[in-house]
Amino acid sequence: QLVYPHDFRLTEKEVTTLPSPPPPLPAALGASLAVGFLQKTSICYLSFPDSYSGGLGDTQFSFRLRQAGGARSSPFQDDGRYNREAPLALQREAAHYFGYVYFRQVKDSSMRRGYFQKSLVLVSRLPYVNLFQCLLQLIAPEYFDKLEPCLEAVCNEIDQWPPPVPGQTLNLPVMGVVIQVRIPSRVDKPGSSPVKQCNQENLLPAPLVLPSVHELDLFRPWGCCARVGTAPGQGLSPVLAWGDPAGLCACPCSCLAPLRYCCDFRPYFTIHDSEFKEYTTRTQAPPNIVVGVTNPFFIKTLQHWPHILRVGEPRMSGDLPKQVKVKKLAKLKTLDTKPGIYTSYKTFLHKDKTLIKRLLKGIQRKRPSEVQSALLRRHLLELTQSFIIPLEHYMASLMPLQRAITPWKNPPQIRPFCQEDFMKSLEHAGPQLTCVLKGDWLGLYR
Repeated sequence: QLVYPHDFRLTEKEVTTLPSPPPPLPAALGASLAVGFLQKTSICYLSFPDSYSGGLGDTQFSFRLRQAGGARSSPFQDDGRYNREAPLALQREAAHYFGYVYFRQVKDSSMRRGYFQKSLVLVSRLPYVNLFQCLLQLIAPEYFDKLEPCLEAVCNEIDQWPPPVPGQTLNLPVMGVVIQVRIPSRVDKPGSSPVKQCNQENLLPAPLVLPSVHELDLFRPWGCCARVGTAPGQGLSPVLAWGDPAGLCACPCSCLAPLRYCCDFRPYFTIHDSEFKEYTTRTQAPPNIVVGVTNPFFIKTLQHWPHILRVGEPRMSGDLPKQVKVKKLAKLKTLDTKPGIYTSYKTFLHKDKTLIKRLLKGIQRKRPSEVQSALLRRHLLELTQSFIIPLEHYMASLMPLQRAITPWKNPPQIRPFCQEDFMKSLEHAGPQLTCVLKGDWLGLYR
């Protein structure tokens, strides 16, 4: 219905060449709202629920969209510097966009269907989920009331925003509010809190300080699944996450931090997506991808996938062991399926009962969901680090000594990786040194 800025062009269908180069844009954070060429139809389908929802009110979710055909160049002059300094998971992608949606559905007798249904979508190459969803919370209610004048004013303000520099704290004014957020840097210590209040003495009104530019509530949608302690061992197998679109925003790929999930992932996927046939075919092996869906149709269509996560509000009633049991994929039903993990694989590590008890106690004491999410992220970070450290130690032992590197000799060779030698090293330098979680660690490494 409306596209801002006006020089941002949407394609009606897939293209193989671009009609003309994109217009020059300032290298500002807001400029990412108007870069590249996207399919109008794809954005429309991804901006609304894929199945009937009787819920009224406002809903926020996000999606990831492959760029329509053509050049993969970017008008950002600082892409190289930004990607060198930003954490791996927050780098700009050359071939994908992120869409952030604010959807409103309310009864309206003046409408033919009896409902007002509209979405405001922000498109960017930056995976700043928390920042852009917070921005939409400010913009969308005004937009639904004032329409085009609101978007024009907001875009003019965003055009003045500074570029995102990793390690810097930005003050971003919009609609009478100053959003303050720190852009993470690659040198940040994993798991540390980067929030710093600075330069507030001259800011009126007081800034809205965001604790993170990209992290969302991990506990509310994923707590029921993460309480298992660890996901199945084969990390490159396809995963289907089914549930409410707002919950699917906290993509399980973020659980790998500080590593980057290098395969494809779609926080929200519909039957209208151009890759639908590619991902649902049974004539070849399932793709390595994490897909979030809301339509129960996918449960039947993708039952041959090895992992399905049923996402929902965590329920703590009943016996604790039953709440955290990994279920066999054969037991998966459709609409009456309870939240949890349904997998055809076995898990290698035992559930962490200490973590489960802490999360349960947090719910009983009505601990804020942000704190529960922090506990969950810390647990997953420690698991990842415990898994990586033995690999790092062994790889370091294969490297030549510094004194063997001189300009007068040929470069020394790195000794080859030997799986059996590495497995033996785990006896004295394995994950048991940093992690109390028990299980078949050797099987997991193999």
